[in-house]
Amino acid sequence: MTATVVIVFTIVYLGMILGGLPFLQLDRTGVALLGAIALVASGDVSFAEAGRSVHAPTLILLFAFMVLSAQLRLSGFYAYVTRRLAALPLTPPRLLGALILVVGALSAVFSNDIICLAMAPVLVDACVRRRLDPVPYLLALACAANVGSALTLIGNPQNMLIGESLGLSFSGYLREAAVPVLLGLAVTWAVIVLPAALLTAEAGLERRGEDADFNRWQTTKGLTVAAVLVVVFLAAPWPRELAALAGAGLLLLSRRLHSRRMLGLVDWELLVLFVGLFVVNRAFAQTGLPAEAVRALADAGLHLEQPGTLFVTAFVLGNIVSNVPAVMLLLPLATHPMAGTLLALVSTLSGNLLIVGSIANIIVVDAAERRGVRIDWRRHARVGVPVTVATLAITGAYLWLRLAST
Repeated sequence: MTATVVIVFTIVYLGMILGGLPFLQLDRTGVALLGAIALVASGDVSFAEAGRSVHAPTLILLFAFMVLSAQLRLSGFYAYVTRRLAALPLTPPRLLGALILVVGALSAVFSNDIICLAMAPVLVDACVRRRLDPVPYLLALACAANVGSALTLIGNPQNMLIGESLGLSFSGYLREAAVPVLLGLAVTWAVIVLPAALLTAEAGLERRGEDADFNRWQTTKGLTVAAVLVVVFLAAPWPRELAALAGAGLLLLSRRLHSRRMLGLVDWELLVLFVGLFVVNRAFAQTGLPAEAVRALADAGLHLEQPGTLFVTAFVLGNIVSNVPAVMLLLPLATHPMAGTLLALVSTLSGNLLIVGSIANIIVVDAAERRGVRIDWRRHARVGVPVTVATLAITGAYLWLRLAST
């Protein structure tokens, strides 16, 4: 049993590193699902054990906020905000600052991936209309979405997983994350603005997009539900996943927006990825090998559960296998009172380092490519690397001060 589980675990995480498996048409989701199927089909994991492996509160919360974001996408809210923002009579540096603040705020509530998916194509067309190079604004979109999503426990999938698994307080985490995230958004602006060449006008591109219809009533519904949920998360003792699910149910009760359209925008692949990794990770944990490895490292003087070591491990592992699989592997080590906050901040902020470090980065680069704007890894790294180094330095200093004061 142990040998089979170890082999499946190794293959699955090799797929996480490579983004798929060689010679097979499988992405990360397909690899994780195939790994779970192999364990169940081989009898190494029973159906009952597979069911117990899945952390339902995390999946429910993810699904509910996907429905909420679908409501706002179909209402034209994100496109409307992007167009209004781009039309402001601001100089390029101030426009960039406004974009970063707006994207950071939206990503803290509606998930960074969704924000990038909805705003990137509209942003390219808006920059072309103003005769601005869209690349710095697209890089700002990706970086600000990642940084802003670290502000709350609902800003991205890994934060939802950490918050639900460790039972973190929504308001408590918000207070802890506020300083690093706000300073991180300021750093993002400075990194992009300071090199003057990054704000060169005249993009030389043709506008391709069409303005999406804006439905004020559907937008109001979505924003009202989002506001109520944030208040509930901050003030009420109700389980977050159940409150969010109730909100999603209310949004599905519509006379105009068909449930098929809303559910069609749910990222089912991400939900399947979580399910597959839950099964594979639990099976591997039950072999006892991870615990033995942690003990061996501790005997050698390397204590992974200590904040400093966990900080470095989360950064390195997140950029090897991506943030969600890395968080799943490191959650058992999150025993320190500040470990949840540390893990959420570091796993999210380290995603800006390279294009492949975050799904939000990939979404922006792909959207730009479809609009005729090429962002290669070097162009991204010129912004992503200093933003990541600076934001992690700020986070490390802040957490060190917090730990020193307790």
